[in-house]
Amino acid sequence: MFGRLGDIADLMKNAGKIQESMAKAAEALGKVQVEGTAGGGAVTATVNGRMEMVSIRIDPKLLADGDAELLEDMVTAAVNAALTKSREAAAQSLSSMTGGMGLPPGLLQGGPFGGPGGA
Repeated sequence: MFGRLGDIADLMKNAGKIQESMAKAAEALGKVQVEGTAGGGAVTATVNGRMEMVSIRIDPKLLADGDAELLEDMVTAAVNAALTKSREAAAQSLSSMTGGMGLPPGLLQGGPFGGPGGA
């Protein structure tokens, strides 16, 4: 029962260091850019490490075909692929930055850096 209190005390002791590291991580993630593609590269979505869309590129030939449903599907697939890569990059970055802080496992999951549930 009291074993977890030590974890909480350690967490509180490291709060300032953790907050500083998280701010640095958020800044660094804004500079990371990953791409997701669909249709053999006909659509490319670029997303940063904070899961914000940076750009989308659509091959003009795809636009000329006039198949709106196909284009919508490819854009969706490219954006989802980029978001997946962004989440992976964020998780890897945070894991390396917080590895020596003694944080409880899973603390960062579901937050703004770990996937759904964040801001």
